[in-house]
Amino acid sequence: MKVGSSVNWNLYDVAMVVTLSMIAVVAMAFLAPVLAHASSSGGGTLPWEGPLTTLENSIKGPVAFAVSIIGIVVCGAMLIWGGEINEFARRGAMLVLVIALLVMSSNVLSGLFTSACVVH
Repeated sequence: MKVGSSVNWNLYDVAMVVTLSMIAVVAMAFLAPVLAHASSSGGGTLPWEGPLTTLENSIKGPVAFAVSIIGIVVCGAMLIWGGEINEFARRGAMLVLVIALLVMSSNVLSGLFTSACVVH
């Protein structure tokens, strides 16, 4: 590639950048409740702690777990038996599948590692 030559972006490259950007935004949304709870000093609560706690409880609830399982089944069936679907629909199904797996793994991991063993 010559110095000063322009980069020719095709539709696939633009779609990949948009997809990765949306994944980064979703990852930051999942990390935001952890960052909001980092401050434990006295002095009251911050105005956004209540909505973030509500969001965290909603993501870890039984309804979110059921919706994530339904999303995994539907997206898996669409990708397996979908036939000739276009690339946009395939990427949308992959995005829904990834979000459903994140919600489900959050529920499974919080159930596995939040209980402690009591030794007498």
